[in-house]
Amino acid sequence: MNIINLSIENESMINQTAAILYDAFPHSWTNMQEALEEVHESAGNDRISRVAVDDEMNVLGWIGGRSMYSGNVWELHPLVVDSRYRGQGIGSALVKDFEEQVRVRGGITVWLGSDDENGSTTLAGIDVYPDVLKHIAEIRNIKHHPYEFYQKLGYTIVGILPDANGFGKPDIYLAKRVGGIDR
Repeated sequence: MNIINLSIENESMINQTAAILYDAFPHSWTNMQEALEEVHESAGNDRISRVAVDDEMNVLGWIGGRSMYSGNVWELHPLVVDSRYRGQGIGSALVKDFEEQVRVRGGITVWLGSDDENGSTTLAGIDVYPDVLKHIAEIRNIKHHPYEFYQKLGYTIVGILPDANGFGKPDIYLAKRVGGIDR
């Protein structure tokens, strides 16, 4: 497996990437055209768009991100691995590569949002007000929510946006410092 820049000129790679995105998140990208638009948008200025490919240049996974706060912070969005290859370390490799791409560009922090729209954590289905921080501190994973995947890679829950996707459906924010200090 290799991780390379996603080439917008490579139509096959673009189509494969969009298909993986649509297959994994049909509730977010409701048709292939929307998925293709998301992939094309990833090639914009102040963006990172990388794919994991096999020896035949088949796309196994994709990670994207955009610069914020004058390049100090980068949003990781999206991360997706073809369902046939999940659990093989591809997602972890993409995240580590993304962090290195951010570091090379002088970025300090990577952040991401990970929605809980289907009751995957103890933050879902409840009114977290007025003590939002208490609920974050006591979070538990009920249905394999990806926040623990990111925690294993060194990310920390830094907050939530309650009701982001409707009542009791928060967006969980995670972040990690990847540069800017002597190690």
